[in-house]
Amino acid sequence: MKILVVGAGKMGTWLIESLCLEHEVAAYDTNLNRLKYLFNTHKLVSKEEIAEFNPDMLINAVNLERTIPVYKELLPVIGRNCILADITSVKNGLHKFYLESERRFVSTHPMFGPTFANIRNLAGQNAIIISQSDTEGKAFFRKLFESFQINIFEYTFTEHDQTIAYSLSIPFASSMVFAACMRKQEAPGTTFRKHYEIAKGVLSEDDYLLAEILFSPYTHAQIERISERLNFLLKIIDDKNFAKMKEFLNELRDNIK
Repeated sequence: MKILVVGAGKMGTWLIESLCLEHEVAAYDTNLNRLKYLFNTHKLVSKEEIAEFNPDMLINAVNLERTIPVYKELLPVIGRNCILADITSVKNGLHKFYLESERRFVSTHPMFGPTFANIRNLAGQNAIIISQSDTEGKAFFRKLFESFQINIFEYTFTEHDQTIAYSLSIPFASSMVFAACMRKQEAPGTTFRKHYEIAKGVLSEDDYLLAEILFSPYTHAQIERISERLNFLLKIIDDKNFAKMKEFLNELRDNIK
């Protein structure tokens, strides 16, 4: 298969390296420095070269804010049967775009972003494939993820965004609250350092991505739940109620079994 990867950032480069030995792969990025060291890959620098390459699949690996604009920019120079593929963490607007474009598509979410995952050992990590995607596209990404022993889940667009609101908005919001309460400390303990590294990693993510996850219509209820639990904990602390604290801690242990 002839595959064009647009965006040679961390995830784009991982895709290029993972695919270039079994497929004919081309890379396109407006930052030409990112193309310098790519192996066994066509390095394209113009739309004319993209048209000449004529990919069977276009994998859009740019940041979330630019995903749909890049599609719109490149649709005129790719064939009608080229499968459009995205790897975005938030699918807001993409389903509508795909339907209106009347193009074959496959939408996935590799849930092992480069911030925390060991990209060289992905066994046991998770990925989502959107169930409304093109059959051939789904089979392609299923084979790719399985080759890395990645756990695969199929969700609809709506189910995906509901799941992400839960699995990302809670840790993201918690990390932001931690960072908001931060003060310089000369001798932080182990627990503090671990939370610090997580917060630092979260805040290194793209601002638009963080905002889109927190602006999801499914996020408000999750943040409200955090607020309710914090107020409950504060009441226990104010009352110095050890019995209630023990009950609360046992509930938390049950939740994370």
